[in-house]
Amino acid sequence: MTQSLPAELWPDVQPDAARRLMLAGVESFARRGYHATTTRDIASGAGMSPAALYVHFPSKAALLFAISRSGHEQALALVENAINDPESQGDPVAAMRRVAEDFVAWHARRHTVARVVQYELQALPEQEYAVVADLRRRIERVVRDLIEQGLREGVFRVADPRTAARAALSLGVDVARWYSERSSKAPPELAREYGELVLRMLGAEIA
Repeated sequence: MTQSLPAELWPDVQPDAARRLMLAGVESFARRGYHATTTRDIASGAGMSPAALYVHFPSKAALLFAISRSGHEQALALVENAINDPESQGDPVAAMRRVAEDFVAWHARRHTVARVVQYELQALPEQEYAVVADLRRRIERVVRDLIEQGLREGVFRVADPRTAARAALSLGVDVARWYSERSSKAPPELAREYGELVLRMLGAEIA
């Protein structure tokens, strides 16, 4: 269901067995949904015995949390890196284009993982949900701050930066819901189109 290798998706996770379980969890959650997936399904997908899951994750919920937290941390780093890129730094329009393009491209390339990351949040226990919710607020805050900068400089025209930030991010998040390997547009092409859509939504003048 996903063409990526575990090491590519979670380079910071060790050992490899844990990454294989995360990949099997993603594929099972995406296919069946979190609640319909059993620990046996996950272990079987990773080519392991059912007991092997508990060596690396104390529960199915802990596995989902690891997947969700990692995905949101990657998304936050992606947004921050786009804004801090020397080529776009100090230019809200260029920075927002880069943010939108990178955010959309990530959700297209990693669509199976991103679908689980974005749409299985409510299955997380309360404490784990709070951690992920904080990451989501930080992502939104970074984008909102950029929009507010554009408003101060007169290059964006929106009534409410918070609503605009949520709308811009929602466009990228939704890509994970419908994108697949059969989609007619590759992630880079789709990202460019969404980048222009976001800028137009913010009222920016596009050369």
